[in-house]
Amino acid sequence: MSASPGGTSASAAEALSPRLAAHTPEPGRDSRTGRLSFCTKMCYGIGGIPNQVASSAIAFYLQLFLLDVAQIPAAQVSLVLFGGKVSGAAADPVAGFFINRSRRTGSGRLMPWVLGCTPFISLAYFFLWFLPPFTNLRGLWYMTFYCLFQALATVSRWPLFLSLDPWDPIAGHSERDSATAYRITMEMAGTLMGAAVHGLIVSGAHGSHKCKDIALPDPVAITPEATRLYTIAAAVVAVTYPVCIGLLRLGVTEQPEPSTPASSQGPSFLAGLGLTVRHPPYLKLVISFLFISAAIQVEQSYLVLFCTHASQLHDHVQSLVLTILVSAVLSTPLWEWVLQRFGKRMSAFGICVMVPFVILLAVVPTAPVAYVVAFVSGLSIAVSLLLPWSMLPDVVDDFQLQHQHGPGMETIFYSSYVFFTKLSGAGALGISMLSLEFVGYTAGVCKQAEQVVVTLKVLIGAVPTCMILTGLCILMVGPTPKVPSPDTSRRLSLRRRTSYSLA
Repeated sequence: MSASPGGTSASAAEALSPRLAAHTPEPGRDSRTGRLSFCTKMCYGIGGIPNQVASSAIAFYLQLFLLDVAQIPAAQVSLVLFGGKVSGAAADPVAGFFINRSRRTGSGRLMPWVLGCTPFISLAYFFLWFLPPFTNLRGLWYMTFYCLFQALATVSRWPLFLSLDPWDPIAGHSERDSATAYRITMEMAGTLMGAAVHGLIVSGAHGSHKCKDIALPDPVAITPEATRLYTIAAAVVAVTYPVCIGLLRLGVTEQPEPSTPASSQGPSFLAGLGLTVRHPPYLKLVISFLFISAAIQVEQSYLVLFCTHASQLHDHVQSLVLTILVSAVLSTPLWEWVLQRFGKRMSAFGICVMVPFVILLAVVPTAPVAYVVAFVSGLSIAVSLLLPWSMLPDVVDDFQLQHQHGPGMETIFYSSYVFFTKLSGAGALGISMLSLEFVGYTAGVCKQAEQVVVTLKVLIGAVPTCMILTGLCILMVGPTPKVPSPDTSRRLSLRRRTSYSLA
């Protein structure tokens, strides 16, 4: 739930209160209260499911598919992962540029973009798991469709504008939070669905049975059954895009953004970016979570490879992935309470709970230890994804109190944070996959060389540990941003984006 998020990221409701000349009921609103209807909130939440389903499947299973089913070299897999993540990061500001300059239609400003991207993103996802008949250019094939998928997914994640009660700001903020809760809940469900459905379908393509009659040093031929299972799984996930986006279009009416006087226009994007990166609290937050988010992505991406090639846990892969996700989903309300009760700095220490356990898994890779590690890792992943989106509003408000700039600065803060964290994930996954190439990873063999096993243990234990501890040390250094009063915060920040992407 993203993931990215790649994360990696899914966004929640970005609710605005436009100044209307007359108070008239709008589609999707309760005519008696002027608030969003239950159907509108549900459809808005359903619109966030497809990206979470796809991102969850990609986060845990793509590397295994590229290495052992498509059987492309690890160096090419590194380029596929790096290129895809970079394209997703670059697409965010590019999409924002074009969307902000596009004309509003009868369906809204963003809805036509979402609807237009839906068939292409479905096809891109399907062909990402399709095995082409040629072998020499498979790396280029998968890079093309992974880059296309990441770029299109970025566009479809942009939040719609939902019109709330213009006469009651408090009710408007309450509705925004309510719509956010619906979106997050459905995204959590999508995260679980992605890992469960994809994993259950492709589970027959991997396992110890495929190596019983094969000499250990020899590569295992790609079986038609494995390619068929991955094709079915890809088709099932791809279908969720037109279905869920269709429900989003039927149930949600995008409302016009509020107009702002010319005198209150903020700085340009580049000028604003220069201001944000020089703001110490923001710089500290970004650098710390560059390490932490990259560590989480490495832990997720190499879990399945570790279970398959560095331990005897290949029969437990699906159960371990679901344990991580269920633990993360169920612990999110608990971490919300901890954030409110003990503060954000104290909650940050929850991220390092997984550190001793992942080291234990690398040393003692048994099933009981693996399930304990999966459960604890889910706890840490939940707080690592929740914390930055809880701290960013404080950083934005602190910046606005000091600089008093016009509108638009929040967009720059949030989009640049997503951009930098996607780049960090791209670098971490690309470099770590290259390390497997250097130690001699051989695609498709039943038993990898000892150097490969050791490298996988380092990637699952030592690398996330060092990155998490480094990020926490940076986060704890220096003063925290000043938190304004609720009334001041409400006046400063009309927009809030929330992302809980596990993938």
